[in-house]
Amino acid sequence: MNCQGKDNRFNVLFVCHGNICRSPMAEFILKDMVRKAETESENGGGISLSVYVESAAVSREEIGNPIYPPAKRCLSGHGVPYDSGKTARQVVASDYDRFDLIVCMDEWNVRLLKRIIPSDPLGKVRLMMSFAGINRDVADPWYTGDFEKTYQDLMVGCRALLEKICEKK
Repeated sequence: MNCQGKDNRFNVLFVCHGNICRSPMAEFILKDMVRKAETESENGGGISLSVYVESAAVSREEIGNPIYPPAKRCLSGHGVPYDSGKTARQVVASDYDRFDLIVCMDEWNVRLLKRIIPSDPLGKVRLMMSFAGINRDVADPWYTGDFEKTYQDLMVGCRALLEKICEKK
């Protein structure tokens, strides 16, 4: 099975409020899943993946700031590698053309995203947990302090998202 979108790859943008907790966690979780699937493919697993992943914010509050330290610790604790040079950036209108999916962590992110990308004629904007058939937001650990719960939600969402990407191809 070949999992590729336009330009021979499927492009995913994860979005949260500040791009220092949920969306970069999702970015690095999905990158790790893709890397592991590619390794399995090299060892005869039969799946060829070409998935490009980034993350961004709907707000400007954290632009240029690194991933929040508790988010880094959570990823490290689960053996998920991350780019320590990753800094927050804001979504720009041209992201709509660059990405096949724009995955928001909560309904408020979707509302704020509409200020930057007012129209979604191709249905690219989706909620993270919707891929797993779950109708709820990914709680923001900036407020809850529960990075483990966020990690578990993101694992569920990313697994389901990766399955959907592969089903489409």
